[in-house]
Amino acid sequence: MDAVLTDPPYSSGGQSMSARQADPAQKYQSSGVKRRYPPMLGDAKDQRSWTLWCTLWLSECWRLAKEGAPLMVFTDWRQLPALTDAVQAAGWKWLGIVPWDKRSARPQLGRFRQQCEYVVFASKGRLAMHTRACLPGLYEHPVIPAQKVHLTSKPVALMHDLLAIVPPDGVVLDPFMGGGSVGVACVESRRGYIGIELSADYYAISRDRIALAKSSK
Repeated sequence: MDAVLTDPPYSSGGQSMSARQADPAQKYQSSGVKRRYPPMLGDAKDQRSWTLWCTLWLSECWRLAKEGAPLMVFTDWRQLPALTDAVQAAGWKWLGIVPWDKRSARPQLGRFRQQCEYVVFASKGRLAMHTRACLPGLYEHPVIPAQKVHLTSKPVALMHDLLAIVPPDGVVLDPFMGGGSVGVACVESRRGYIGIELSADYYAISRDRIALAKSSK
């Protein structure tokens, strides 16, 4: 694999075990939202088991990746410290964090809004250089509700930005396909893509989105 770019379940969104084990639709959606999505799998772990679980799959990604391959994994503010630990425990060289400004978030009276999520950026050994561009340290992309196919959908445009460090003919591994945004961006940028998804519902959604992107080329 030339790169790993993925968005795993965060197992976040709560301060107690009961809150973490609640339906993700309750944790991650504002009240009154009418649109519902297929259930998310694997989102009910406590932080210690989530860190161990991440270390296991990140170790497999490290084994499959080429020397110099970049790793980019999404997370939120709660799991950021745990994920950076897991990335290093799995053998990756941690290179930094790329914030994603969603431009919107739930209002919080008297507090700062949590309108950023984060991409933990690492490499297998020394990062292989595939661009001469000086890339920005953060990206701003809004979440457009009408384009969401997953409870935690990420914009395809954001994935295109992140793929800038992947070789133009590279193959990207995505162990958590979800709604298929990474796959669509890979097809649109003519990169190879290998996606994995446990949920039959989300696999079908991703497959159809990727097929549509291929037919539109």
